[in-house]
Amino acid sequence: MLVSIEWLSEYVEIEQSGKMISDRLTMSGSHADSIEKYGFKCTGIVVGKIISIEPHPDADKLVVTKVDIGGEEPLQIVTGAKNIAEGDVIPLATVGAVLPGNFKIKKGKLRGEVSEGMMCSLEEMGFGDSVIPKEAKDGIFILKDEYTLGDDIRDALKLYDDVIDFEITNNRPDCLSMIGMARETAATLSTSILIPEAEAKQCDGDIHEYLNTVTIEAADLCKRYMGRVVKEIKIETSPVWMQIRLMKAGIRPINNVVDITNYVMLETGQPLHAFDVEKVTGKEIRVRRAQPGETLMTLDGTERNLDENALVIADQIKPIALAGIMGGGNSEISETTTTILIESANFDGKTVRLGAKALGMRTEASNRFEKDLDVEMVAYACQRACALLEELGAGIVVNGVVDAYPVAYQAETVSMRLERAAALLGVSIPLADQLDSLERLGFDATCKGDVIDVQVPSHRGDIKIEADLIEEVGRIYGFHNIEAAPLRMEVRQGRYSEARVREDRAKEVMRGLGYNEIMTYSFISEKVYDQLRIPKASPKRQLIRLMNPLGEDFSIMRTTLLGNMLKVVSRNMNHGVKEMAAFELGNVFIPKSIPVTELPIEKMLMVIAEVSENTDFFSFKGSVEALLFGLNLSNVEYEPETADPSFHPGQCARILIDGQTVGRMGQIHPIVAENFDLDQSIFAAELNLQAFHKLAEDKKTYQPLPKYPAITRDLALLVPVALPSKSLEKAMKESGGKLVVATKLFDVYMGAPVPEGWKSLAYSIAYRASDRTLTDEEVVKVQNKILQRLEKDFEAKLR
Repeated sequence: MLVSIEWLSEYVEIEQSGKMISDRLTMSGSHADSIEKYGFKCTGIVVGKIISIEPHPDADKLVVTKVDIGGEEPLQIVTGAKNIAEGDVIPLATVGAVLPGNFKIKKGKLRGEVSEGMMCSLEEMGFGDSVIPKEAKDGIFILKDEYTLGDDIRDALKLYDDVIDFEITNNRPDCLSMIGMARETAATLSTSILIPEAEAKQCDGDIHEYLNTVTIEAADLCKRYMGRVVKEIKIETSPVWMQIRLMKAGIRPINNVVDITNYVMLETGQPLHAFDVEKVTGKEIRVRRAQPGETLMTLDGTERNLDENALVIADQIKPIALAGIMGGGNSEISETTTTILIESANFDGKTVRLGAKALGMRTEASNRFEKDLDVEMVAYACQRACALLEELGAGIVVNGVVDAYPVAYQAETVSMRLERAAALLGVSIPLADQLDSLERLGFDATCKGDVIDVQVPSHRGDIKIEADLIEEVGRIYGFHNIEAAPLRMEVRQGRYSEARVREDRAKEVMRGLGYNEIMTYSFISEKVYDQLRIPKASPKRQLIRLMNPLGEDFSIMRTTLLGNMLKVVSRNMNHGVKEMAAFELGNVFIPKSIPVTELPIEKMLMVIAEVSENTDFFSFKGSVEALLFGLNLSNVEYEPETADPSFHPGQCARILIDGQTVGRMGQIHPIVAENFDLDQSIFAAELNLQAFHKLAEDKKTYQPLPKYPAITRDLALLVPVALPSKSLEKAMKESGGKLVVATKLFDVYMGAPVPEGWKSLAYSIAYRASDRTLTDEEVVKVQNKILQRLEKDFEAKLR
């Protein structure tokens, strides 16, 4: 936001320099980026009046002029300017003048004629090419108003000025205006602010002769729309003082009507637009969403295709403007315009921002609207524009205002505790100073006990909570006035959560076993579930779909890690990797309901995969057992699993801990492997790591080494083929009691001479007592007891 100190002083009494104002406002929260000085780079330029123009005797493109600068004799100036006429008042650089760039004016001759100075353009007076009016771009700057001849042009045009460029944060759109910065300046300097009057004094006619109704059809996108009509419009150049202020603010002057709308926008922060009333069909304004297939030729001459999300201003039959962005060419003001409608409205910031972005046309108006403006400023800005049009003789304001304002603004009350303010600021500011700071900012503040209640004005939409008020008090009091103090806090030793420690331990164990960690996206394709042969009715098919995915391959949130792992294995195999062992820890996302109405359940899983010529079911099971042992998980059981379609039905086990299923492991089903373009046997496991957090034994127990030797006996048994080995081992331990310290299956055999339907299992059983050395008789007695139990429960026979 470019702020002219000369313009700012119209609202606030300022005695300090621009540098001092810049520093004070920076300290109070309005950061100043830079200061540009006007009028200091040129000297010797005065107001002159052309009293005669004669052709140059020796040059067709030059003229010889006489210019009166208030002295006894006029000066002779030779120039090639084409836009001058006798009687024009112009800026004249006299002999000895210095122009920007240290260009010095000397007396000289042009084709034999003496020239005692140089008529100046705006560029030669220090203004940038981007803000110079088109009519003055290639010629001398003509002064339309009354000036005293001979006066220093810097005094006459108020060019002595500091223009400060403030960096305005998005939450303070009120500061994108001169009045907003005047409020900040007055609060910072502890002075008063003067807001200009905004009432047209001589109105004529009735607005309903030109405009009957304003209808807001998209009430969610437009809070307020006000219109006022001005007739007998005279399109001409703006007064010099207004042009100078606009140029200092970075805006090129165009004509009096456009310049007034821009001037009021800079003054109030409220963008305005002017329509040619005769081009508005049906005396009606409608604020609505664009209809399918509608187009609009905007003021820049571009045909815009509108979608249903665009907000437009329309008359009875067609759109005439893009709300908050740019007007339409079909309602543009031209030299033949005689009656205009001044629009002042408050549009939804998000809609304006998205519309401007979609159309690639960010403007000064859209830059302000997208930050959500003060709805109460709509009326003042409209009236201010009409007052200026009347003041400058640009037209006659018509009686009446059309104001569509469905829901009037209601001031909110935010409370601030004095104790909390002192705690956050680190200093106890006197109550009177706090109330004074808030009132200087325009808040209505009252104190009730230890609490200050504040009514938030409409232009301060950034004040939502108690901390916002405390910040306001602090910055006006001056953060630099708060004495620095050492940081006081309780120091605590940080540590990982138990869940994080267990996850890191799992990674450590797997790396120790030779596995590499991988990381994949949480978003996958639904096709993965078809590749894994997961049935349509499976809970894993309860999917959360993304509203705006990057593509079909990343369109849903995963409920399994197995698909991503197999993709990684496939990619590596296809790139020539022959053996691979990998694992991943990651979240899956389980919806609580479909359609999704609340955040899903996030569950931490672990997937392990191994591909190698030397890997089989039992070697892979050893890796899983090593992981579970490393995580202090006991009472682990493995049961045959034939129902999981992703695994081979003959080489798949369900893993249980204390009877609770915590995962599955085994060989990937050949069809699934083929679906992922794999032609090798792949062993994988998917484990519920989150369940491990509840089942793991955090405390370790230690036992002394045994004092007495163990006695080992082998048993070879014939049992039915379908009988699981673990059932036999469990019975052995139960029958042997404390004396059986270990059982180990070391051989499995089927075939002759073993009968069909039976198998031979060979076990090694270790016996030991903690208080003595066992005798053979004791061991035989226990072993016979075990055999009797096995024969009774499982029809086992001793070979």
